[in-house]
Amino acid sequence: MTPLPACCTPLDARWPLPVPLPGTVFLSTRFDPALLNPLDFQRSAVPPPASIQRSVAKRQAEFLAGRLCAREALQRLDNLNCIPAIGEDRAPIWPGHISGSITHSTGHAAAIVGHKTQWRGLGMDLENLLALERAERLAGEILTADELQRMAALPRQQHGLLVTLTFSVKESLFKALYPIVRKRFYFEHAEVLEWSAAGKVRLRLLTDLSEEWKHGKELEGQFVVEGEQLLSLVAIAM
Repeated sequence: MTPLPACCTPLDARWPLPVPLPGTVFLSTRFDPALLNPLDFQRSAVPPPASIQRSVAKRQAEFLAGRLCAREALQRLDNLNCIPAIGEDRAPIWPGHISGSITHSTGHAAAIVGHKTQWRGLGMDLENLLALERAERLAGEILTADELQRMAALPRQQHGLLVTLTFSVKESLFKALYPIVRKRFYFEHAEVLEWSAAGKVRLRLLTDLSEEWKHGKELEGQFVVEGEQLLSLVAIAM
C-alpha cells in the first residue's frame, strides 16, 4: 500500500450508517489542506487532472483524499489498482463492472464501491449541517412545495437537519441513478416522503427518467449525523 500523505489520516473502514451493505467496501479519511505538499500527488501515485492542478489547496486535498479512499476500496474489493478519472460529466469513471461513489466535505472524504452484479447504483453524499437561518433561506431552492409543507409541520429546531438531509439525499439519489439512466435531474425531480431519527429515508421520483425509473417510483436511503456533518447513501440493488 502506498504511504498516505501527511494531509490525510489513516483510512478508516468503520461503517458509519445504520444498515451495512453486504459486498461493498467503504473507506473514509480526514484531511487537512494546510498540510498538503505539492509533491503529495506524485508520492501517492495519484495523477492530478489539469483542472485539479489549477485549483486551490482545499480542492486539491479533497480530490486526493477521495481518490486515495477509492483506490484502496477497489484494491480491497477486487484487487484492482485503479484511480477513477474524472469524466466529461464530472463524475468518477469506475471500472465497467463496478458501482461506486466518492464524496467529500470540510476535512472529510469517503468512497464506497461494490460489484454491479450486486449493486446497480451507489450514491453517497457528505454535507456540513446547515445553520437554521441559512437552511430556511435555502429551503425554497431545495424542497418541493409538498416538502416545504411537511417541513412547516416540524419543530423549527429540526429545519436545519431536514434541509441538509433533503439536499444530501437528493445528491446521493442523483449519483446512484445517473450512471443507470444517463439523464440529468434536479432537486425538484424527487421528494423526501419520510425520514426517521434512526437514519432511514424514503424518496419518490417526480419525473420520468427511463422506462424503469418513472414518476412515482420510490427508493430507500439512509443517513447518519456525526458531529457537524451528515452522510447519506442511496443504494440500488440488482
